[in-house]
Amino acid sequence: MSGDILQRLNTLTLSIKHFSRLPHSDLIPSSFPSPSPTIAASQVPILFQEPYILSGYRPVQQHWRCYLLSLFQRHNESLNVWTHLLAGPVLLLRWWANVDALGYTLDLASLPLSLFLVSSLTYLFFSVVAHLLQSHSEHAHYFFFFMDYVGVAVYQYGCALGHYFYTSEPVWRESYIGLLYLPGAAFFGCLSCAGCCFAKSRYQRPYPMQRKICQLIPTTLAYMLVICPVVHRLLTVSWTQEPSLPFHTLQIASFLLSALFFSCPIPERFFPGYCDFVGQGHQIFHVLLSLCTMFQLEALFQEYARRRDTALEVFGERQLWWACVSFPALFLGGILIALITMSFLFVCSITF
Repeated sequence: MSGDILQRLNTLTLSIKHFSRLPHSDLIPSSFPSPSPTIAASQVPILFQEPYILSGYRPVQQHWRCYLLSLFQRHNESLNVWTHLLAGPVLLLRWWANVDALGYTLDLASLPLSLFLVSSLTYLFFSVVAHLLQSHSEHAHYFFFFMDYVGVAVYQYGCALGHYFYTSEPVWRESYIGLLYLPGAAFFGCLSCAGCCFAKSRYQRPYPMQRKICQLIPTTLAYMLVICPVVHRLLTVSWTQEPSLPFHTLQIASFLLSALFFSCPIPERFFPGYCDFVGQGHQIFHVLLSLCTMFQLEALFQEYARRRDTALEVFGERQLWWACVSFPALFLGGILIALITMSFLFVCSITF
């Protein structure tokens, strides 16, 4: 089925290319750029080559419109783009369905839930842009993936806000971890962004193990902290009384599976060249991470419905405002980290 979809996208791209060559078109000039056919891994710089993916690459240095139109082209990033591009509308549909069912109103008590949605859409958007446009040039490749890491950091903190204000139990919040939870989540969010940007800029293909270590250690620490209140609740609260807990279990399971496919190039490792368009581990990672976000949304909406009337009394306006104001601060901090790394990379490329 995925092969049929990609074939139809490829046919649509060819139709666009053919239409752009019509001499009597007033809306689209004859010189309108269209995506070039995909090429083999040996025909692109090593930076763009993915392990065990042997074909389906887009040529570098095309016009920007070519990469935008490649949204409808069959290439080895197509499903990476579409998995997260479609996840956004699905997430919004589930949001509106829950809003109608629960009578959601935008106020201070619901602000962390709204920021979770914003953080989810942010990482999905940056991921789509990175996979769609990164083939333009080496600088574009680095810049867009650095912004992708910013999206991941923002999503981590959005999850932390939702888990802290709607999932956490009073006993856990009074522990040392609970007291340091939100500042720690902000710190590890920035650290994971910095670690991923550093690993991307520091190590060249073929990537050594140190690159994965620089990426996985800070992101793993961030996840272990962010998921703490969920794990505590799963272990201490009766499942028969809390319908949100199965969704939390599913979000943890889908995330751990997604981490496996992110860390290991499977199944393409065992079938080089056969997963060039469909079946790459990164595509599976995208699907599982999207499912994780969906399960989180369902769980948080149920817990919001239970705690929205007491949130202000339990946490106070000051803590809610501080936590929510720190969200854009983290976002700006992540962008600053990405820009600093990008400028350092640019200086190094000129020097050497």
